[in-house]
Formats: sequence, C-alpha cells, structure tokens
Amino acid sequence: MTFAPTPRPAARPAARRRGALIPTLVVLVIAGILLMITSQVWTEVLWYDQLGFVDVLRTEWVTRGALFVAGFLLMAGAVYASLQVGYRTRPVYAPSTPEQASLDQYREMIEPLRRIVMLAAPAVLGFFAGAAASAQWADALLFLNGGQFGQTDPQYGLDLSFFMFDLPILRFVVSFLMAVVVIAGIAGIATQYLYGGLRIGGTGDRTTPAARVQLGVTAALVMLLIGANYWLDQYSLLTKAGELIQGASYSDVNAVLPSKRILTAVAVLVAVLFLVAAFRGTWRLPAIGVGLMVVSAVAIGGIYPAVVQRFQVAPNEQEAESEYIQRNIDATKAAFGLEDVEVIPYDAATEAEAGALRADAETAASIRLLDPAIVSPSFRQLQQNKQYYDFPDTLSVDRYVIDGESRDTVIAVRELNLDGLGQDQRTWVNDHTVFTHGFGVVAAYGNTTAADGRPAFYQGGIPSEGSLGDYEPRIYFGQNTPEYSIVGAPDDTEPWELDFPDDEAGGQVNTSFPTDEIEAGPSIGNLWNQLLFSLKFGSEQIMFSDRVTEESQILFDRDPHDRIEKVAPYLTLDSRAYPAVVDGKVLWIVDGYTTGDTYPYSASRPLDDVTADALTATSDTIAALAPQEVSYIRNSVKATVDAYTGEVTLYAWDEEDPVLAAWQSIFPATIEPMSEIDGELMSHLRYPEDLFKVQRNLLATYHVDTAAEYYSGQDFWRNPQDPVTESQLQPPYYLTLQMPGQDDPTFSLTSTFVPGGNTDREVLTGFLAVDAEPGSTDGEPREGYGQLRLLELPRNSTVPGPGQVQNNFDASPEVSQNLNLLRQGNSTVRSGNLLTLPVGGGLLYVQPVYVQSSQGTQFPLLQRVLVSFGDQIGFAETLQEALDQVFEGDAGVEDVQPGEDAEVVPDAPVDPDAPEVVDPDATAEPTTEPTTEPTTAPTTQPAPSGDARARLDAALAEAQQAIEAGQSALAEQDWVAYGEAQDRLQAALEAAIAAEQELEG
Repeated sequence: MTFAPTPRPAARPAARRRGALIPTLVVLVIAGILLMITSQVWTEVLWYDQLGFVDVLRTEWVTRGALFVAGFLLMAGAVYASLQVGYRTRPVYAPSTPEQASLDQYREMIEPLRRIVMLAAPAVLGFFAGAAASAQWADALLFLNGGQFGQTDPQYGLDLSFFMFDLPILRFVVSFLMAVVVIAGIAGIATQYLYGGLRIGGTGDRTTPAARVQLGVTAALVMLLIGANYWLDQYSLLTKAGELIQGASYSDVNAVLPSKRILTAVAVLVAVLFLVAAFRGTWRLPAIGVGLMVVSAVAIGGIYPAVVQRFQVAPNEQEAESEYIQRNIDATKAAFGLEDVEVIPYDAATEAEAGALRADAETAASIRLLDPAIVSPSFRQLQQNKQYYDFPDTLSVDRYVIDGESRDTVIAVRELNLDGLGQDQRTWVNDHTVFTHGFGVVAAYGNTTAADGRPAFYQGGIPSEGSLGDYEPRIYFGQNTPEYSIVGAPDDTEPWELDFPDDEAGGQVNTSFPTDEIEAGPSIGNLWNQLLFSLKFGSEQIMFSDRVTEESQILFDRDPHDRIEKVAPYLTLDSRAYPAVVDGKVLWIVDGYTTGDTYPYSASRPLDDVTADALTATSDTIAALAPQEVSYIRNSVKATVDAYTGEVTLYAWDEEDPVLAAWQSIFPATIEPMSEIDGELMSHLRYPEDLFKVQRNLLATYHVDTAAEYYSGQDFWRNPQDPVTESQLQPPYYLTLQMPGQDDPTFSLTSTFVPGGNTDREVLTGFLAVDAEPGSTDGEPREGYGQLRLLELPRNSTVPGPGQVQNNFDASPEVSQNLNLLRQGNSTVRSGNLLTLPVGGGLLYVQPVYVQSSQGTQFPLLQRVLVSFGDQIGFAETLQEALDQVFEGDAGVEDVQPGEDAEVVPDAPVDPDAPEVVDPDATAEPTTEPTTEPTTAPTTQPAPSGDARARLDAALAEAQQAIEAGQSALAEQDWVAYGEAQDRLQAALEAAIAAEQELEG
C-alpha cells in the first residue's frame, strides 16, 4: 500500500519573507537618514570649497569632533566604569533586612535589562557631554594658539593672554570634570546601594570595603575639583561685576582673595582625608573636614569679607576703592579703544550772529538733508522700475568723488522682491531660474534735492547711468534674494534669466550667468549633487527640471552677513552691511569685530542692548546682534562680498590685535593683509556704527579720568532718546563736518550726550565725533582715521539737547501753523533725523521736514528745513533760507542748488503694474498746540490791507486746493504740475500766516 507524501505547510516561506521585511525596512530607514545627513553636510562642504574657505570648515569640524569624542569618552567611560565597579564589587550575600528585601524586587526588575542599561546610560550621558564639549571649540583653539598681549594685569602681573585665552577653557575643563565625577559618583553609589554594598539603615558596617573605596575616591576627586574652582576664582575676581566697578574691589583683594586660597588648601586637605577614610574604614576625619570646610566657606568666604566691607571699606569707601576704580577706568579705556580720546572744552555760543557760519561754510554746505531712514519710498516710486525690484527700508550713507568733489551720498541697491510678483507668476521656474538677480544701484546727493523735494539722483535707471561710470550692475548676492537660484545654461541655449526690463527688446532682456568663467556657487551639473540639493531644499524640481544642466550652479546663503559669518565664525559682525561701487563692481562691506568677555577690570556691556536704537528697531536690513557680553572689542576685520560673484574677502584692519593674530594662526591664508586694500576700496570704508555705539555708551560714564570723579557720579551722562520716535535711543549719524582742532571737514560719525542720573533735563553736555574717513591710499588708512573727539560743554551750560530742540520746533507758533496747514487734506508731515553740528562757535541743529500723501501712493518729498541755534529757530523751504533766518539774515553760507553742480539723472519709468507702495511707518502726526514762543525770524512779507478773516479763509481754501492738486500730480507723475501746485501752496501759506498774524495783532 502506497501513501502519498504529506505536503508541508506553506507558512514557513511566508515567515521567512516577513522576517526579511523588517531588516530591509531598517536598512532603508538608516540609508535615508544617512542620505539626509549627507545632503546637509556635503552641500556645506561644496559651498565652502567653492568659496575657497574649506579649511575653515575642516578646522572647525575636526576641533568639534575631537572635543566631542573627548567629552563623550570622559563622561561615558567614567559612568560605565563606576557602574561596573559598583556591580562587580557587590557583596555575594547581602544582609537580610527589610531594606534589602524591598531592593530585591528592584534588582529582579532591572536584571533582564542590566546589560543594556549599563551601556545605554553612559552612551546617552556621553552624547550630551560631548555636545557640551564641542561647543567650546573656539575657546579651545584660542587656548592652543593664543599669543601674548604684551600687557599685564594690575593685580597678579600676568600677561592678559591668560585671562583672554587660558582662563575661559580652564574654567570649563574644571566644571566639566566636576560634572563627570559627580554623575559617575551618583551612578556608582546608586549601584552599590541597589546591590547591597551600601546601606542606609540597620546596624554594623553600612558599606563594604569596596563601596567605601569607591565612595571615598569619588569624594576626594570632588573635593580636589572644588579646590581647583576656588583657585581659579581668585583670577575670575578680576572680571566679575561688582556694585561699583567691574573687577576686584578693596574687599575682594584684601578679604575674598585670601579666603579663596585658604579654601583651596582646606579642599585639598579634605580630599586627603577622604582618601585616608577610603582605606582605613572610618568616616570621622573626612566628616570633620567637610564640617571645617563648610564653616570656613561661611566664615572666611562670606562673613569676613562682609565685615571688611561693612566696617573697613564703607566708612572710607572713596579712599579705599580709589586704586581699584582707577584700574577699572584704565582697563575699560584700553579694552574699548578709548585711551586716546581728544577731549575739547567747548563753551558753546547760544546767540546767533550774522556771518557766524562763514568759517564753517564747507561743513554747512555739506549738511545731509536726505534722511536715509525716510526716503526709501521715494526711491521705490522713482527708481524701482518694476514690481519685482525693491529697496530696503533704511538706505545707506556713503561718499563719492563727483566732478572732483567728495559728496555725501544716500545709496541703495535695487534688489529682487519676488513678493511683488502675482500669485500666478510664483512658479518654481520663475522663482529659481528666471528671477535670479537684482539690477544696479541708485545714488542721490545727500545735501540737496530736486526742485520739488525729490531726491536728486546722480546714478540710477535701468540700464544704470550716471556719475559712477561703468560697473557690473547685476546683483546676485544681497540682503533680499531668493532662498536659492540656479544659474548658467549651455552656450547654444537661449538665455532665460531675466536681466532687466526693456521695451525695445520685446519687454525684457535675458542673460545667462557665465558659469564657464565664474564660480559663484557649487556645481549641480551631476546627478549626485542634484539629489543632495533636492533633499537639502526639499525641491524635487532640481532633479527633474530641464533648466538644471551640466553648466548649472546653485547660489544659496547669499546674504552678506550669512556668508561672512560662515567663513569667519570667530567674528562678531556689525549689524549693517552697506553697498559701494568699487573698481567697477558692487561690493557689500561689513565690519568685523574680535571680542572677549574676560578682560581684567574692564567694564562689560551687552552688545545687543547698547547697539539698539530707533533705527535698528524699524529697519528691515539692519541685523540685530545676538546677546553677548563683551569687555573687549576691536574692529579687526573689514570684509567684502562681491554682489555679482559672491566672493568673500577678509582684510586685516587691526593688525596689532592679539585676538586676530590668534585666529590668523588658526586659519592661515584666509585673511588678507591691509596692504591688499586698494585706494578705491579704502575710500569707501568707514568707522563702524556698532563699535561707535558701544564707545559712546561707555563714554557717558568713562569720560571721567579720575577715581574721585567716577565715585561721585555727579558728571555721568547718557545718550538721549530719539526726539522723533521718543521710543529708542537716538542713532548716531554719518556727516561731513569739521570738528574744532581739525584742519578740514571729514566724513564723521556723531552723537550727543545729555545729563545722566534721575533727571529729565535735556540740555547738551557733550558732543562726540569720530573721524570716519580712511582716505584713498592703497593699503594704508590716512592719519587721523578713528580719532575720537569729545566736546565737553561747561557744567552750567544751557545749550538745548535734541529733546528740547524738538520741543521748541513743535511749540513754535510759526512752525506749527505751517505744519498744520501742510497736514490738511490727504497729506502727512514726517520729521526727518535731527542732526547736530558744532559750527559757528555753538551747536547747530538741522531737521528736514517731509510731506507725503496719507493714503494711496505714498512717498515723502522734502518741503521744509528746520534749523535751531541756541533758542533761535529757522523754518524755510531751503537750508540757506532757514540758516539766514537764524543768523540775522546772513549765515555766511551759499546753498547747493540742484542743477548747478549736481548732475541729476532722470527718474526711472514707473511700472503701471506695480502695486502701490505704502510706507508702514507713515502715520499722521497730531497737531501740536504751541506752548512757548521762541524767537523766530520772520519768513513772510507783510499782508495787504483788507478783511483779515476773509483773507485767512480764502488762503486756507487755496492751500487746500493746492495740496489736492499736488497729490493728483504726484499720482500721475506730472512733475511740472506738481511744481506749480507747490508754488500755489507756498503763496497760500504765506498769505494765511500773514492774515492770522494780523488777526492776533
């Protein structure tokens, strides 16, 4: 009898297939994670390599990696060893107690996972420790490469490099080792307790010999590290913030410092006692030692310094602290470059006399009337050209030689603004391959305007034309660019990048970036790079678009700040990047600082706070500084970014800075010497704003020279609030002026001071200016660049400060009447920056006044100029007229009129498809009722006889009609009609004022 074989169940192969599925999924997930990491890492390598700074990335990553490994191994190794020692030295038989009975349950629960826990716990802790260690890469590199300062501290006589380069990393190492020992000790103690080597309750010995050794050695290490902390504390005293000064005070030096040394010795002694206890079996001696240390810390480290402060220092504080206050003054001035401030007593005149400005005629004629924080809408309306271009909210101030004369200039780059495109046009192709760059710069004279109040442009239009000559106008790198752009195309392909709009060329001219000649970004001509960048930007179109060819390059991280921060991560960058046309190229210029926070005895300042002002609060292009306390700062580097190629160049500016020298040894060949700066680039460099803000903040206190002056504090100053916004500090202003002691006017950065303390008085106490003009010599700044000059006014001075001057303007009946009339209808009056100039033996204030529509198309036009000298006020259509009103009819200055020595280029055609530009900061100002009547020179002719009331009503009606006619002309870009309307408005205002004065008189 034959039996057929029984078929096997088909389940086994299915089970094998299911078994292979999970490993396959795991492999795919791991591969996907690795690919995503690669897409971020390798694309960064490509970016740095293309710029020529891959050594910077390599050095940083290698240092970070080495520190991570060291931190990981230290923490993970210590915790793992502590766990293993606790487990392997556990007692074979634990005493039978209720405590151990309850622990038996936990041991049974943990035992199946013990091996995993003993590996996973150290690994997790090691990962976090490694991450903390890797963050110290900069301090570690400075420790290894820092040189000598050549200066010593006043307490220990150590070279300052110890405090700047060594002390920060030493403190970190001690704190890190403390964390390692404490965490490893806790892990070992917990293991000993769990397995019976350590008991809390019961009788007899509560520790096994092995547990006692582990506990004693751990405690000894902790005490040694506490002693090391005490030892380092004596040096950190010189950098700590006290109630009176930064640095060690009398009680610190004479009480705290000795106590730190005593506590160091006590900690070492207690560590020895713990080691003895670990092998001799009694905890009595270390317990006594710990008690002694606690008592010492309270008595010697706390009570004794407090007693010295209360009974020895406080009754004689000025004399006791005098030496240490002087240390603070001297160190602060050295650390912030304030040692050579030229202090000039300035008994400012307050009475205006005829011809008083004749000696300062060049300065007065250069007064900047164009406010870069206000006129951006005018640049947009008159030079934007197309809706996909834009200008920043705050423009830049520079100077250019026009017809042989240096002219202060307001300049801006015409950058891309993809938000100006309609939603239907926002496709991937348009956003990343068509609209790839902006086009050209627009420049206007700073000290004059066109006849109707518009900026007087001497460079503008598309294609760009004007006085700056030929230059590369394409802006591929700037402050407002797409996240990424793909540029370049084969030679036999029709270009598809929009270059500029042109009616004669069918609407636009296209171009292709010459990727065969210039490397502006990493190549994406191969499939591997296309895959990585597709993952980086989450854009599959990079993989599949026909516009990504072998010639294509991808441009990203295009903001000047971003590019410089990446290639020079050791620099703190000035918050402003400004454009300049240099050698036929548009360059973005950014100032770089080396900083530190451990300069002994120097005052420290939070950079983000002291550099904030009314301008940074509203600007869209002034980058906010990250929170950072600094007690040392140098403008060590001038950096440029080519707006066309993206090339980043770093120039050493302060070649005597020890911190910069250290970084140059770390990153050799990445910083060019100053000698490589050519004369044309030199002429557009300037003294940086943020450094000046820090210095003016410090000089409000540290303009005093002696400890007695500092201690009394009666002569401390402050920087005034911005009188226009009344919400933030008044920003410093770039002006061309001649300070007392200077032979000629120079491009300068200026600020003012008013009394400090608990007072709201706004009289002027000081005026600060720095020579911001480095000249135009190759590789060498001119003598005098960077010289700070401080005008100190007499302490009984009554020269009005900015707030008082603004109040006088607002309260003047003549001014308020004119401004109220200008506000009628759909007009808004905007006050420009209030400039201060030391001319005519006193202080002259100048403020431009702009008028713009309050709805619809809005852009400001300069219509009036306010001037103040002492208590005299001038208010007129031109600066010369306003000055003459103040200085008895003749200020001694000839006004610069547009069209005489100012070449003005025509406005760009207005794009009919462009959306209305509404200035978000434009708000109607409330009418200010006059409260006082300062002396004001007359601005109108006597009114003719007749019914004054009827003439006033008729004049107001005529003014209203003129305003409406002017607004209509603005909307239609009819400048002839607008000029006629302004003439009508001026005549109506004069008639109205005359009629009102007749009614009042």
